Amino acid sequence: MGTYRTVTIEGDVAKYDQKTKAMTLSVDDFIASLDSPERQAEAKELVKIFAAATGYPAKIYTGGMIGFGHYAYTYNSGHSGTAMATGFAPRKADISLYGLRGEGTSALLGRLGKHRQGQACVYAKRLSDLDHTVLSQLIVAGLTHLKSRYPVTPD
Repeated sequence: MGTYRTVTIEGDVAKYDQKTKAMTLSVDDFIASLDSPERQAEAKELVKIFAAATGYPAKIYTGGMIGFGHYAYTYNSGHSGTAMATGFAPRKADISLYGLRGEGTSALLGRLGKHRQGQACVYAKRLSDLDHTVLSQLIVAGLTHLKSRYPVTPD
């Protein structure tokens, strides 16, 4: 989330061309384009889980991500942008889960099931490896943490 491609300088401020952006492709069309029928089924189930936990509609982002809600941020450096609040990417090797980290999530991650953690993501080989109730709780906890720092909107 929030990966940047190019930088230009305007006056004293660096302007970044944000790489991760919302797209107009429909969620159903994106899911149908996935190679694996298993990943298609997992993506459909994850859309249900994330939508129920957030109350937000799904939106496709560049990089094959399905996001729920977004937020605007500004760093102390003056750099600002927008990013999806939470979501997932049904990759070939793993399912990447975004926005599940933050205050109060460590104990839940311990109960999630078979996964590995990156700096900002949680990775699982299969959705069936995860406890869906705990995943829903993590989505809510991660979103609550994000909302304590930034305004989050559904669109």
